[in-house]
Amino acid sequence: MKTRARPRIPQRIIGLLGALALAGGLQACGVMKIAYNQSPELAYLYLDGHLDLTGEQSLRLKASLNQLQAWHRQTQLPAYIAALQQLQQQVPQDTTAAAACLVTADVRQKVALVAQHAEPLAAGLVGLLTPDQLKHLEQKYAKVNAEAEEDRQDDSPKVRQSKRYLQLLSRAESLYGTLDEPQRAVIARRLEQSRFDIKLLFAERQRRQRDTLRTLQPLASGQASPEQALAALHGLAERSLTSPDAAYRSHLDRLGQENCQTFAELHNSTTPAQRTKALETLKRYEQDFRILNAQKS
Repeated sequence: MKTRARPRIPQRIIGLLGALALAGGLQACGVMKIAYNQSPELAYLYLDGHLDLTGEQSLRLKASLNQLQAWHRQTQLPAYIAALQQLQQQVPQDTTAAAACLVTADVRQKVALVAQHAEPLAAGLVGLLTPDQLKHLEQKYAKVNAEAEEDRQDDSPKVRQSKRYLQLLSRAESLYGTLDEPQRAVIARRLEQSRFDIKLLFAERQRRQRDTLRTLQPLASGQASPEQALAALHGLAERSLTSPDAAYRSHLDRLGQENCQTFAELHNSTTPAQRTKALETLKRYEQDFRILNAQKS
């Protein structure tokens, strides 16, 4: 079996763990601060790897990414701080699936707001792309998909289930500390009952890739006005956040409900000491966000 380093993707972490995804989804608070400060460069490297940017394009993209981060640092981090403070008040108490789903809905709203603010910046850049760069993007997608499919064929359902279990256990323990065996059993049992369908997720990723290529092709080489580019990118973002595929949307809704129920059951099984650990973790994230918010880009 081949082993490849896979890019980190936005995590659908159960219930309250969605707040940690908002905080960076990272194991150590210090790492989160480093990653946040380096996020423009990391985003640039990702996009350059997919588009093979020219010197002029690189300069404009880096300036736009820095501008986006400065906006986010000053206008969005205060909202994250407030959300973490609210979660700290809730952690000592038992919770419900409905309460957990409110947290994940809030995360989605914050992600959508960032995407909306990024659209005008992106609209000013897409006209600089060339047909050759879109061909490079298409080839990159094909390569990534082939690798993902090979990995999926290599992994049996049991192996994939084990990987999901270890991922969720690691994230839960980053919040609560070490889980007891009955609490680990909650995660294992809920995963066994999950209707998670990797084929649907893979198909949605390919749909988004096709949609991206179709959207960018009429915009490349300055073929569209700024208004047309902005409208096209807004539609792309909307379809990425809310898939036009009804089967995928239904599947995602079911997974969301499963995750909220799993978190509620897991959280309600934790001890006072584990909830204290969770409270301390959230306070550290809040402090990190305060430091980041006070820094200049």
